[in-house]
Amino acid sequence: MDLLMNQQNVVVMGVANKWSIAWGIAKKFSEEGARVLFTYYGEKSLRSIEKLVEEEQLKNCDYFSCDVSSDEDIESTFGQIKEKYQLIHGVVHSIGHANKDELRGNYYDTSREGYLMAQNISAYSFVAVAKHAQAMMPEGGCLTTLSYLGGERVVKNYNVMGVAKAALESSVQYLAHDLGERQIRVNAISAGPVKTLAAKGVSGFNDLANAFVEKSPMKRMVTVEEIANTALFLGSRLGTGVTGEVIHVDCGYFILGY
Repeated sequence: MDLLMNQQNVVVMGVANKWSIAWGIAKKFSEEGARVLFTYYGEKSLRSIEKLVEEEQLKNCDYFSCDVSSDEDIESTFGQIKEKYQLIHGVVHSIGHANKDELRGNYYDTSREGYLMAQNISAYSFVAVAKHAQAMMPEGGCLTTLSYLGGERVVKNYNVMGVAKAALESSVQYLAHDLGERQIRVNAISAGPVKTLAAKGVSGFNDLANAFVEKSPMKRMVTVEEIANTALFLGSRLGTGVTGEVIHVDCGYFILGY
């Protein structure tokens, strides 16, 4: 069978648990023949990912520690990957974090510390990862990150994360320009709300999800598998002409004016 990701090395960053979008993407890539190189932060994270891999019987997986708030750690992680595998064909960056207290109330109450942390983890980390990943992609490849509509429009209580996602989406365009000549594509998936652990940290998420179902053209939530299918398209030979894009996978909600 002709697998879309056969013998490709793909780094997947940001798996927290079995509900994570990153986990759904990792499973999809593995099913299509990729060797999935997971990054983790802390021993608890490693054990969680190893357990998921064992339960789902994924093959050809490996694990590398990475603290994306540290330039030295990112460099070390990709150095270890290069030493073991020489090259990679893709990276999935599904990392975003903000203080829970910043995800409620008025945006103008955002603290300087909270603002900088959200930008550092949620946006700059993708830039730093791209710097080291691109050096390991002599055959071209794809860098994919996860965004959300709150980076384009005001979403109640998304606050500082919305501003970080806006920076992330702008970074996608600049990186696509920088790396395009080398056939390295850079894209973002703007996913509709999914009931992940991270989403539950947003104040009023259940109300947001209910309103989404009521108003979206397809009258339902998007699934993790649908998001993973889009990541597969972008990361495989099917998406080789696509770069600098933010692709909405949200049952059409983004077309609405409210």
